[in-house]
Amino acid sequence: MSNVLSDAWTWDMWFADDGDRYHAFYLKASRALGDPDRRHFYVTVGHAVSQDLHTWHEVADALIASDQPAFDDFTTWTGSIVKDADGMWRMFYTGTSRAEKAIVQRVGVATSADLYTWTKAGTEALCEADPRWYEKFDGSSWPDEAWRDPWVFPDGDEWHMLVTARAKDGNPDDRGVIGHATSPDLETWTVQPPLSQPGAGFGHLEVPQVATVDGLHVLVFSSLHGELTRTRREAGERGGVWSVPVDSPTGPYEITGATRLTDESLYAGRLLQDRDGAWWLFAFNHVDGDGAFIGSLSDPLPVGWDANGRLRVTDGRFDHLE
Repeated sequence: MSNVLSDAWTWDMWFADDGDRYHAFYLKASRALGDPDRRHFYVTVGHAVSQDLHTWHEVADALIASDQPAFDDFTTWTGSIVKDADGMWRMFYTGTSRAEKAIVQRVGVATSADLYTWTKAGTEALCEADPRWYEKFDGSSWPDEAWRDPWVFPDGDEWHMLVTARAKDGNPDDRGVIGHATSPDLETWTVQPPLSQPGAGFGHLEVPQVATVDGLHVLVFSSLHGELTRTRREAGERGGVWSVPVDSPTGPYEITGATRLTDESLYAGRLLQDRDGAWWLFAFNHVDGDGAFIGSLSDPLPVGWDANGRLRVTDGRFDHLE
């Protein structure tokens, strides 16, 4: 997908399939900013379409920050898309506000009849971290209040939302959990206890997704070296896109068994099944061999299960990973 844009950094992405075209939505920011770390606060949600997952054509951006005051009047970040019973597309996304200096993250929703024109539901968020189970920003434990990257999917008569979150207890560098909320109708959401436990070795587990690949359930998430616990870093572990087999899409998830799908050259991985049934990993090109930020979307990488029951990239690119 690196052929889509040359004048913008692009990173976290999510997908929808309308039966004719695949739609990629992704975070983007102008390279004229100079410093890639600034991209998070000058971000829009870009949109490209494809008929084969390889050749993409950019169309009009999908979302921008709202006018003040609103929960998302500073940034609109990573999300996911589902289609409801009435045929309306719903994009659940992360928002932050200028009043809170983008520190507190919340989840909101926008709707579309055609995946091209989106209307936000309003100025209020759908849900945020509940202090009964989740860490709230205190200025010391972590640089933000994590409640982002919503991944929404159905299970029976109920909808589930996975989010990047942090538990309220435990060592500050070891509180990363998969947050959870449920809804009967995609309108009203109730925050639930996390679907994983802190203490698995991660400060956060970004861009979570569950999928059923060739009949087996798997959770994927991403975490870099700097967000691993001190114990993992001192043991020489690195980051990237991670996966772990799970018994049920709705958890619980045993994160301690996670292994890396990629190294840190790729990040924010997403699994996508094409219409022929094959599974692919997309991510964004994160850093080059010298550690410099790249910021472009990858081409699809084939994935499958190995003899040890681990999800792997099957073209050999990451065979060097443990």
